[in-house]
Amino acid sequence: MPSRVVQYPAGVMALADVEFSRIEGFRPLILDVYLPADRIEPKPLIVYVHGGGWRGGHTRQSGAFADFPAVLAELASRGYVVASVEYRLSGEAPFPAALDDVRTAIRFLKANARSYGIDTSRTGIFGGSAGGQLAILEALACGASPTGADKANPEFSDCPQAAVGWYGIYDFPAMPQNSGQRAEYDYLGCEPGRCSPTQLDAASAIAHADANDPPILLLHGRDDRVVPVAQSETMAEKLKAVGASVELDVISGVGHSWIGASDTETREASLRALDQTYRFFDKHLRSRE
Repeated sequence: MPSRVVQYPAGVMALADVEFSRIEGFRPLILDVYLPADRIEPKPLIVYVHGGGWRGGHTRQSGAFADFPAVLAELASRGYVVASVEYRLSGEAPFPAALDDVRTAIRFLKANARSYGIDTSRTGIFGGSAGGQLAILEALACGASPTGADKANPEFSDCPQAAVGWYGIYDFPAMPQNSGQRAEYDYLGCEPGRCSPTQLDAASAIAHADANDPPILLLHGRDDRVVPVAQSETMAEKLKAVGASVELDVISGVGHSWIGASDTETREASLRALDQTYRFFDKHLRSRE
């Protein structure tokens, strides 16, 4: 079938359902690419990783946003190539499959940099909830030779130069054991109370922090009952302790997915998170312009 092209305001063009990986025994993996109107000079790449408890969600949703593709298109209009990527869900394959897929997508995009107008030296990544966990883990544990099922484009680095996490899990051993969060154990591929320290640390960004990590922005709702705000607070403390660059903003009055007691609170928190994310990427990825 012909590629689907969607036009957005400010001259942004979206390419929908671009296949980036085909692993035997699994569905083809796809991503959406949002291209800015100015495609003369290569632009920084920003990769969005969706949430959904690692077992659901898709490339075109995030929290309470009614039209998240329009949000990604707006980000592209600021002078970025934006890609929203799929990954294998926990019901398809446990960790590290999802992380491998995110890395495969980044390498694919860089391998096709000329087609999409990407500056391969400037890459950002962000996500919320499960996507936040994957985005920050990728930022702190990137750079190894491809070890997943899809080893394509090994000559390209998957390492981002800036990363943003919204209300993610960064320290699995610190999660409440009685939380009833079956999703995280399905993701890790082990039973509650039977996950080995090696399994937990491999998926915990906090176990990978060091002074060479790229700049990190962590955002979390103070009243989050799904992922405790301590996850972001402790992650920020660890990054500071090892000498990495980190910013933390805890938004009062809202919980997971920026949901507040009223539509107004939800909207204000969602827009605040977006604004800070935009400014953070502008600061760290557009400094050469």
